[in-house]
Amino acid sequence: MRTETGQPTIYLLDVTNRDAVQTSRISLSKFQKTMVNWYLSGMGIHQSEMGFPTYKHEINYINGNVALAEKGAFGDMILSGWTPAKADLVEKAIAQTNIRNLNISVSTSRIMTEGKFQGRMDREDIIHMMTDAVDVAKALGIQLLGVNAEDASRTDEAPDEDYLLRFAIAAKEHGADRIRYCDTLGYDRAHTIYESVKRLANAVQIPIELHCHNDLGYVVANSIEGAMGAIDAGVDAYINTTVNGMGERAGNADMVSVILAIRKSRGLRERDLLDPTIDLTRAWTICNYVADAFGVPIPINQVGVGANAFAHESGIHADGVLKDRHNYELYSPEELGRGEDDNCEKHPTGRVITTGEYGGRSGMKHVCEQHNIPILDEQEMLELIMAVNAHNQLPLTPDEIRFIAAYPDEVRQIVRMWPASG
Repeated sequence: MRTETGQPTIYLLDVTNRDAVQTSRISLSKFQKTMVNWYLSGMGIHQSEMGFPTYKHEINYINGNVALAEKGAFGDMILSGWTPAKADLVEKAIAQTNIRNLNISVSTSRIMTEGKFQGRMDREDIIHMMTDAVDVAKALGIQLLGVNAEDASRTDEAPDEDYLLRFAIAAKEHGADRIRYCDTLGYDRAHTIYESVKRLANAVQIPIELHCHNDLGYVVANSIEGAMGAIDAGVDAYINTTVNGMGERAGNADMVSVILAIRKSRGLRERDLLDPTIDLTRAWTICNYVADAFGVPIPINQVGVGANAFAHESGIHADGVLKDRHNYELYSPEELGRGEDDNCEKHPTGRVITTGEYGGRSGMKHVCEQHNIPILDEQEMLELIMAVNAHNQLPLTPDEIRFIAAYPDEVRQIVRMWPASG
């Protein structure tokens, strides 16, 4: 895909609803995952990897979100699923959900293939297993298929190794639309991932996804330099991000940091490489929603959205920024949807009426009137609010109540969670 400039483009493929939710000690409800999709689409994010279509507890959520997408609830954003690169699991994913876009994944490094498969399969068998899964996915109607090379960064470390290239070329020949280069352990450095991805992109000439982790602190730099390897090879790049950088172990590439780095950093800000549909002014809202939903506060020094991102105390700094903010700020709080004074009061004092799991009709009507939320059926609305509050186990936000009012049928399906038996 090319923008109006005719050059390759960097798109964001957010994996909060797939990678961040599988992080130890944190989780999102199915309704919260749906709200994340809604916020991502409102921000203009190109694609959301929304979950696991082979898991029974994801079926209603996935089918409900596909139905919402068909109604236009998520605009033009692509919804996709993830599954291991095994033909039987691909068949299962397609049989039990309405998913039409998929990423399939298998390890490619010697240390993982030998350590995981313990001699049951060699590396050539793994390529055959992957291509069988690709064939099945395409035969069963998957429209957009990405093939993930897990631990790609530890796959071809020696100059004469070519396993990753052979893996990727085989995937392309069988119909893969993209290759995902996974720096699964955060092992790469900026220059090594650039060279590896450029070599890979030159060989396959299809878009490359960058999936990086932060174990050594390089995650945003690696994501961007990997994307530049693809861009300089003449193909589009898709950076996998998560909101607030949530993800396994030390996390994934923070969405806001990636956007700001591409738009504001030296040598990139003039090139207009980022998907132009992204609306950064929505960042403040989604970052705070995800922080509250996960129960993980935004760090004070978080890029763009931390409490100190635009705070100045040092005499020299305060004097400089008061004279001209450009002295000490590369971007403004308004660009991220923040005001000059963001207290973001979430727990007002005084008389407060809320609605939830044990609420009543009067309280619900008061809250909806307060936020200009239309009610078509009072009893249905109250029952759904009760169900979603019980499902989330958190107070409902005005946006959540607004979403319930707009899409009651899909919300009912999503919070039911387990599909009907039979």
